[in-house]
Amino acid sequence: MRWVRNLVGLAELCLESVCPLCQRSTARVLCCDCQQRLYCLRLAGFEQGWQPPLPVLAWGAYGGALKRAIAALKYEQQTRLAQPLGHELAQLWLNFAASKRKSLMVVPIPLHAAKQQQRGFNQAELIAKAFCQHTGLPLQSHGLIRSRSTEAQFGLSATAREHNLAGAFELGEPFTTKPPQAVLLLDDIYTTGATARAAAYTLRRHQISVYGIVVVARALSSVRTEA
Repeated sequence: MRWVRNLVGLAELCLESVCPLCQRSTARVLCCDCQQRLYCLRLAGFEQGWQPPLPVLAWGAYGGALKRAIAALKYEQQTRLAQPLGHELAQLWLNFAASKRKSLMVVPIPLHAAKQQQRGFNQAELIAKAFCQHTGLPLQSHGLIRSRSTEAQFGLSATAREHNLAGAFELGEPFTTKPPQAVLLLDDIYTTGATARAAAYTLRRHQISVYGIVVVARALSSVRTEA
């Protein structure tokens, strides 16, 4: 019935006018205050991480409002947060000299199928969709698969993280059929880099060039460690 559809649409509009981080009314995804708190976490000297063997470009420091936003996206079903996060990351990329290379395919770091089914989505894929909308780069969400379920990385040492992810990734059917020349990995968080390195290793083992990885947030400890 039309009135039911109208009522549902009105309810959705009301829900969308609440900031997912502070619950205050807003005409946008995030209220001005929370948006400003995110901007305060943008990394200065972000280009310093763009170095071999796996160049990393991060938008912000993992903490405060940015940590809260990523948690809300992943664990509270606030999937609309992927749009502003992806667009901010895209703008950073477009302003970065390394972005001048055009022949790149964006590959989000995959979740294991069981975890994605439980969560209902892959947050990296949602961010990647917004990123690609803004940059114009092609997206391939199934080029890499997480073939083995792994223990949660939180709380593990750097060595334990590497061991935990050994052999966790495989090429997906699109890349076994027609591998791309080069890919740009994308994820929500970069901590020790174990996940990114494991994914890059799998791709490179099949002669697929990995140009680097772009992430929304990076743990400051990883920046200090590699400095």
